[in-house]
Amino acid sequence: MPFGQLVLGSPGAGKSTYCDGMHQFLGAIGRACSVVNLDPANDHTNYPCALDIRDLVTLEEIMADDQLGPNGGILYALEELENNFEWLEEGLKEIGDGDYILFDCPGQVELYTHHSSLRNIFFKLQKLGYRLVSVHLSDCFCLTQPSLYLSNTLLSLRGMLQMDLPHINVLTKIDKISAYDPLPFNLDYYTDVQDLSYLIPSLEAESPVLRSEKFSRLNQAVADLVERFGLVSYEVLAVENKKSMMHLLRVIDRAGGYVFGSAEGANDTVWQVAMRDEASLMDVPDIQERWIDSKEEYDEMERREEEEQEKIREMQAQAEEDAIGLPPPSSDSGIRVTRKKK
Repeated sequence: MPFGQLVLGSPGAGKSTYCDGMHQFLGAIGRACSVVNLDPANDHTNYPCALDIRDLVTLEEIMADDQLGPNGGILYALEELENNFEWLEEGLKEIGDGDYILFDCPGQVELYTHHSSLRNIFFKLQKLGYRLVSVHLSDCFCLTQPSLYLSNTLLSLRGMLQMDLPHINVLTKIDKISAYDPLPFNLDYYTDVQDLSYLIPSLEAESPVLRSEKFSRLNQAVADLVERFGLVSYEVLAVENKKSMMHLLRVIDRAGGYVFGSAEGANDTVWQVAMRDEASLMDVPDIQERWIDSKEEYDEMERREEEEQEKIREMQAQAEEDAIGLPPPSSDSGIRVTRKKK
């Protein structure tokens, strides 16, 4: 049964960077992985692209032939992919069922908030047996302004309702958050999407326009809407941090059911223990301490751990080379056994 991730998010949220980092990470733990580019505007990918929508249709061709702008061209391209679903199906068959698939989706939010083509495409893939998880990325910069955060929670909620799949919301670039202005609340307030009414005073202080009675009622209505559904929460991610990637992949694998399936490949012992160990999950106070309160200390500690692990790997490699160079064991061990006569 093939598994995969739908990587969604606004422009600049880090979707392609995430796909590249996750592809490398999955390769390091021994999981076969392929990346499918579904963005017709993405003409340069950092990751090896197993299947590219640009082989079917390009944004430049659509804009030239149909006199459409970039946003309309991307919507048209996804409609073309929906109408030519056999192209995607055949391409995935060539990749094989054994690979874990990452779908790098376009950044236009219309595609996963109200347009139906992207949802229809992945519904068809589900009928083919694919187990998919939507991974919605948001730049953690949205935490620095209450208006951005509130609108982002509404966007995340709309995407969850529209795509109708197991869904993980992720705040990316969390390693940058300590460089911004101090947040009014700890990270657990934002990741758990707690009582948003506490955010209203900070929201009104952000701009004089937001202090009017009209905007005040609108802000409270949006906050109440998100809270009533009770669906939105966030994970955090620093794509270059191995522990952060391991934590997020563990959450995604549980959401999609991968963790309950067959074992991993080359490194299944280490990885399966890490995936099933409850202690491997970071709780929110740890995240607050790791990325805001004591970021420099944790960076230094992890740097030293990486150096020690690299030394151990070098010693193991040297030991293996030395073992290869040893002469084969002799059949004559030099030990003599003398049996006493009875």
